[in-house]
Amino acid sequence: MRSSLFASTLALSLLAAGAASAAGSAAPAAGLTPASAAVAPGGYSGPSTVPISTVRQLLDSGRDDQQVRLQGRIVSHDGGENYTFADDTGRIRVEIEPQHFPAGRTLGAEQRVELHGEFEKGLRTTEVEVERLIVLN
Repeated sequence: MRSSLFASTLALSLLAAGAASAAGSAAPAAGLTPASAAVAPGGYSGPSTVPISTVRQLLDSGRDDQQVRLQGRIVSHDGGENYTFADDTGRIRVEIEPQHFPAGRTLGAEQRVELHGEFEKGLRTTEVEVERLIVLN
């Protein structure tokens, strides 16, 4: 009994170490999609009660922790999970985790996207923490 428990624990440890090693050795891909982007789980794709906002509306009157939807373009990668998002009214910093990018697809700065997330308004920084990214074109 004890040896089968040890064997099971060892097998799980090796499996976890292999997955972590594979994820950690991926190099960033060209464009805006990180190479470590995993297959995103399915989700809801129907209507939302959260209205589409503009960057200007968020910067002028957005509330901390407000749920938001933005439509526009991701115009630059600023390092790590930080990107700049732009619409016709302005630009804002967004934080996008790799798993929120569409699997197997590289996004360019000309592609329109819809971002769903939470507006974070601090004393020194203002950003949107993206929870979902939808490619519109």
